[in-house]
Amino acid sequence: MTVLRMALTVLLTFMASAPVQAADAALIEAAKKEGKVVWYTTLIVNQAIRPLKEAFEKAYPGIELQYARADEAPTAAKILAEAQAGRVQADIFDGISNMVPLKRAGLVAPHGSPSAGKIPSDLKDQDGYWIAILLYVFSPGINTTLVAKEQAPKTYQDLLEPRWRGKMAWNPGSIAGAIGFVGATLMSMGDARGMDYLKALSGQRIVNIEASSRAILDQVIAGEYPMGLMMFNHHTVISAQKGAPSDWIRMEPVPVALDAVAILKDAPHPNAARLLVDFLTSEDGQRVLQKADYLPSMPSVPAMKPGLRPEDGGFKATFLKPDEIHDRIPGWIRIVGELFR
Repeated sequence: MTVLRMALTVLLTFMASAPVQAADAALIEAAKKEGKVVWYTTLIVNQAIRPLKEAFEKAYPGIELQYARADEAPTAAKILAEAQAGRVQADIFDGISNMVPLKRAGLVAPHGSPSAGKIPSDLKDQDGYWIAILLYVFSPGINTTLVAKEQAPKTYQDLLEPRWRGKMAWNPGSIAGAIGFVGATLMSMGDARGMDYLKALSGQRIVNIEASSRAILDQVIAGEYPMGLMMFNHHTVISAQKGAPSDWIRMEPVPVALDAVAILKDAPHPNAARLLVDFLTSEDGQRVLQKADYLPSMPSVPAMKPGLRPEDGGFKATFLKPDEIHDRIPGWIRIVGELFR
């Protein structure tokens, strides 16, 4: 009886897994017939896309990963224009909030990746239209030669101290800058208290720099400013590991955005698109991002350094989720214009 029960268990296990394996094999074969997949991406090519391309093409020989890099607003505009012209070129795209207008325009297709269950529900669309592949954790970044960590501001209220007037910098036109800071403040403090705080902060004469968060951090490291607001915390660590006077401040609640991927409904290579999304959200794909010094969205894949993500750093966060922030961004841009320009 025991032998029979064991045999039945083995048979049932095989039967349960066989359709999944067959589906995977069928998807791979269909993707290979398409021969390539096109990704419109916001990620840094040398840091992330080239390692992902190499790993994906090694895992699936015969499928070429092509890509075009741009910021998320131009990416969304390009996708929309191509769709309206009836010439969809991309298969998948990524961004912080650009999937929302494209989803509303009916240009995004749902897809349930096999590894989706390993990624927290807060980091994916409940209907399967997008799923996060990595996290962006924003914080003040300091030059540790100019600002000793024990003397650095610890709370948002500390940023209002007179000694920081004219000593802080950010990008006024970016989610990774003034727009994201304003949004996170209003979301965490509420509109009334948040606006009171932002009006007080406007008196600190924050320096506006029309450059990427990474470029602003480089200026902080060079000593042009003691502190940058809304720096990517992992960028400060990467620089510190190379010997730069760089560190980040865990100022709670910490703003956190996510970079999510989505498949276009009329993707020219739909099977290869699904295969790529499955790869990006698998442990293998997440480990490529980890080795590239990004913060994986999958909790089981550690960050490049412990403590950089809310779940393993034990800090409170304000999540800037795509569906929650897209409609609010115009109001945040208006507030930046009124208070910080």
